[in-house]
Amino acid sequence: MSPPENSGDTVGSSAGRLPGDCCHPEIPVPCPCLSAVAPRPRCPLRSATPSGVPVPPVPPGPPRPAPPEQDTAPPPPPGPELLELRQHRDRHRETPPEPDTAGTGAGRPAPGATTPGETDTDRQTPTDTGTGTGTGTGTDSAGGCWRQQGVWVDLGVPVPGGLEQREQRDGRRGCVHTCDTAQVTAQGARDGSGDNERVAGCGGGAGDRERVTARAGLCGAAAALVAPCLPVAVTVTVTVTPRAAGTKPGDPLCHQDALDAPGEPGAVPSPEEQEGPEALCPGWRDEAPDGEVPGDSGDPDGATHAYERLQSALCQEVPPTVDCSAEPRTGFGPLDMTVCILGSPIPFLPVLLEGGSRCPGAMVLCLSPSWASRVPSESCPGAWSLLLSRGVSFKVGGHSALESFVPPRRANYVTGTFAPGDPEGGWVGELARDLDCPTGGSVPLAHRLEDTLVTRWVLAAHANLPVPPTLAFVLGSRGDLPAQPAAPGVRLVRLQDQGQQSLVQEEVGAFLAGTAMEPYGQVVVRPAGWRWRGTGARSTHRKEEGAAVAQAVGARLRGLTEEDSVLLEAMVPTARLPVPPPRSPAPRLPMALRICTLVCRSWGDRPQLCQVACAVGRAESPVRHGAALPQGLDSSLQQWGVAAPSQRQALATRLQATEAAAAALLASEAELSPRQRGGDRARTDILVLNAVSPPQVVDFLLACVDEALELVALATNGQRCLETCALAEAMGRDVGEPRGDLPRLLAEAMLHRAQRHLVEGKDILLIGAGGVSKSFVWEAARDYGLRVHLVESDPEHFAAGLVQTFLPYDSREHRRDEEHAERVLELLRSRGLRPHACLSYWDDCVVLAALVCQGLGLRGPAPAAVRVAKQKSRTHLHLQRCRRGRPPPAAFAVPCRRLRSHGDVERAAGAVPFPAVAKLEFGAGGVGVRLVENAGQCHAHAARLWRDLRDDADHPGIGLGWGNAMLLMEYVPGTEHDVDLVVFEGRLLGAWVSDNGPTRVPAFLETAACLPSCLPADRQAQLVRAALECCRACGLRDGVFNVELKLGPAGPRLLEINPRMGGFYLRDWIREVYGPDLLLAAVLVALGVPPVLPARPAPRTHLAGVMCLASEHGETLAGGGGMEALRELHGRGLVRLNRLFEEPEGAGEYEEPLLSVACAGATLAEACERLLGLCQGLGIDSPRYPVEHFLSHFK
Repeated sequence: MSPPENSGDTVGSSAGRLPGDCCHPEIPVPCPCLSAVAPRPRCPLRSATPSGVPVPPVPPGPPRPAPPEQDTAPPPPPGPELLELRQHRDRHRETPPEPDTAGTGAGRPAPGATTPGETDTDRQTPTDTGTGTGTGTGTDSAGGCWRQQGVWVDLGVPVPGGLEQREQRDGRRGCVHTCDTAQVTAQGARDGSGDNERVAGCGGGAGDRERVTARAGLCGAAAALVAPCLPVAVTVTVTVTPRAAGTKPGDPLCHQDALDAPGEPGAVPSPEEQEGPEALCPGWRDEAPDGEVPGDSGDPDGATHAYERLQSALCQEVPPTVDCSAEPRTGFGPLDMTVCILGSPIPFLPVLLEGGSRCPGAMVLCLSPSWASRVPSESCPGAWSLLLSRGVSFKVGGHSALESFVPPRRANYVTGTFAPGDPEGGWVGELARDLDCPTGGSVPLAHRLEDTLVTRWVLAAHANLPVPPTLAFVLGSRGDLPAQPAAPGVRLVRLQDQGQQSLVQEEVGAFLAGTAMEPYGQVVVRPAGWRWRGTGARSTHRKEEGAAVAQAVGARLRGLTEEDSVLLEAMVPTARLPVPPPRSPAPRLPMALRICTLVCRSWGDRPQLCQVACAVGRAESPVRHGAALPQGLDSSLQQWGVAAPSQRQALATRLQATEAAAAALLASEAELSPRQRGGDRARTDILVLNAVSPPQVVDFLLACVDEALELVALATNGQRCLETCALAEAMGRDVGEPRGDLPRLLAEAMLHRAQRHLVEGKDILLIGAGGVSKSFVWEAARDYGLRVHLVESDPEHFAAGLVQTFLPYDSREHRRDEEHAERVLELLRSRGLRPHACLSYWDDCVVLAALVCQGLGLRGPAPAAVRVAKQKSRTHLHLQRCRRGRPPPAAFAVPCRRLRSHGDVERAAGAVPFPAVAKLEFGAGGVGVRLVENAGQCHAHAARLWRDLRDDADHPGIGLGWGNAMLLMEYVPGTEHDVDLVVFEGRLLGAWVSDNGPTRVPAFLETAACLPSCLPADRQAQLVRAALECCRACGLRDGVFNVELKLGPAGPRLLEINPRMGGFYLRDWIREVYGPDLLLAAVLVALGVPPVLPARPAPRTHLAGVMCLASEHGETLAGGGGMEALRELHGRGLVRLNRLFEEPEGAGEYEEPLLSVACAGATLAEACERLLGLCQGLGIDSPRYPVEHFLSHFK
């Protein structure tokens, strides 16, 4: 879109939305609710930019396709509107309007004069003698003119044939229309009712040119659109067109959201259609969301317009934005999170509000390219960093503030309105290109999603979704398509040039006669590619009309570019089901149902279905996005005639296939080069078919295939459905429905990716490497971009070559941890290392890590709190003294006594009732735990343990560096559970409960586990609350902790607190079932950043696992090929294999599990059934190790 001619206007001087304008941006008329609302203050952006700054030109769009040869088909006969237009022209041609001699407007009659056919009531009273009246005329070389409802129009050219294309736009609704008829000019002012203030986006100075779009009908349509939008002395260019057969006055000729606009059966493309989408819908790429043209109003980047739309939307539920830009905000550092939304605020407003509640101040809306700048990245050569000098930030309670940032604020995540055709798409795409931070989309990725051929091939080939049978013609190599596509239902024909008519006819004939087309009676011919979105260029034919179909395809191929394609596809009819008898005898019209699913990139880069919205329309015309109010899937299916709840549930379950479709599209994106993606960090997060975080959407059609209901995938897009889904949720809240999950899921996806970027390049000091079970730490550190500096006692540890810095230091004697901490600090100073965080995942080193944290001044749990948690008897004795609270932490403690000698055993036997449990005071892994029935058994067990386990060399990694003291504690009946907590400043951010199967007494060896817990929600809540209160009472206020409890009839009782992340399989299982990574959460807490975790975690699957012992399964796994089979199944994703040791450790009563084998299922019963079958097949299940008995406890 070109800048205004002779405007002379400046940034900041444009008129914006007035207090009397509608607070609903989607409604183009004054809203009655404003009568009870106080006028909003003047937009702060109007004076934010000094006047006198010239309007920058808008960057030009891509070049048009080369025009093809013109079709020689005769023009259609004129419609009734054209005949009426000609009659008006003929009546007025004899008396042309008087020329303008008084400076009151070109071609306007002198004041008081009338023209032929005009009455006194037609005249409007002038409001400004210097700018013109409400009626005006224009002339051309032919001298023809026409006036309708107070607006004179100029008939410059004959109506039929060879007419000039004009860019035009609906000043109120944002629709761009195809027009190929007479030019209409009008010049004048608003009427004399006193409302002659300028409407937002409707022009700046006296020379501004407005472009408005006339609807299909001519009588009254042009003036009805022009009159409400005319500012003072503005020239309006309007173009009208004859209506196609079958349309009604008021129907738009094309719509930006129409995927399949109706076409004339048997029609061939017009010359304008052959020329390309720019000729078909001129200006389609520049259209403003609500029909206003910021570039023509002196607001070239649309900031004022977008800001006022934001206020209009906010006034529905939350306070307006507060202008705080006069006092710049300072102090933003490398650990401050910034999620930047570029462009229009409306699609992302619910996400901004939700994100502001989750992370106050982290969500920043950028409405103008002048608010941001790009600088070369310091960490990624060749990339750019996005710095924000201004933005609208969102906080708790829906509060927002317009703020300026000094120095500029660095973005950690960027997304925006990348969809083709959005007015902000140009500068948004440019700012988001090649950034060093994660980007939730890009212009190239949006173009890819809008290409029907590319997405349809991916959906059919990799997601196994049914698509309409399609024959596609492309020109040249098309590098974004595979060389040998083998997608069911899609055939690709590569043409070397546009003149291969014989090949085209042969392929069309074979396609129409093929078996795939047998169920269908009609076909559609249309161009495909992102440039053709919204043009509605298509034609419909009967399958028997082979010659006409081939002719239509050939006509479309003329002017084809390499980035476009021509599709010949079956027209899939929507399913028509028997419906219940209507309440009235009136006939029911055939309807069409369109199902829109929104999927975002969730935890672990997995697609997650966020929302389903349906639209219902007439069967003979397509159901367009935004053309109807959305409704729910279940009610839509009931309205459709699917009466059985089981059938509706089955169809809803089938929609989970969209997650597989999104996964296929994301996988295909990953194969693109950084240039093809628009940057190395650009990903589609929200299919914003992302995301999320822009959403990816898959449109489905409910069809009847082989007498069965089938969901047929139509297309994908990046953002058109986001506003529809947000509207559906807002409509639900209007009638008292609870808030949905859509804003929360999208906000969590964006914040999660921002936090992942936040930890990149951070220096993490890790104390203790652990064994094979901690191998995931080094893989995760590489994936997150962490610079790990490892302090490890074993100088030959395998992790020495996997970290940034390896610092060998022998700290195995942990009773001297204060001394070790000083030595470690000296070691760091000598190396010049200044880590951002310090932590430990290894149980033996948690106290040393806390002491080093304290010495470095880093965030972490206090050393005294970690000591209390590490020593088991001290934990319970401390809790027994905590008597405050309802219930107090003492209610969860268990009577126990410390054992350092046989004399302690006698004293403990008088305080602790039998049966009791004897175990190591600082133990780990369940080594040395035994059920004792009396004092004699306790003496015998203590004697053996003190003889066999004296120091760390006897059994590494079980806490013998602290000594081999024991404790005797009361036996607690009930089921055993693990609770993993994420705590920040004493606040619970996340909790996950897992169940343990029956232990093998008397050694209490763990046998089986499942996640999620099969306990009722209230019982899980008891466990989580007890674990949290115990941690708080011990002083553990920052970190990731694992708490082991037993749940009996009287409630939960504490076994022990592990002041570190849960070990063995727990981190892997929680990632698989819920998504969040406990390792990343621990790093963020150590950095002083509260991790963003699911507010309402929902399991994506169920896991059931069994432990394998070397004594029971060593020969079976090693000699019988069981281990190789497990590795193969693990590589295929059919089982989850977690190894605790490379080789068996310990023997007899000191044995630890060798590995864990788990299976997943949609339900816990399904997971257990699969696991039992696997164990029986591999020989893990045996009479001595009854897996079926272990799993029977999970009910």
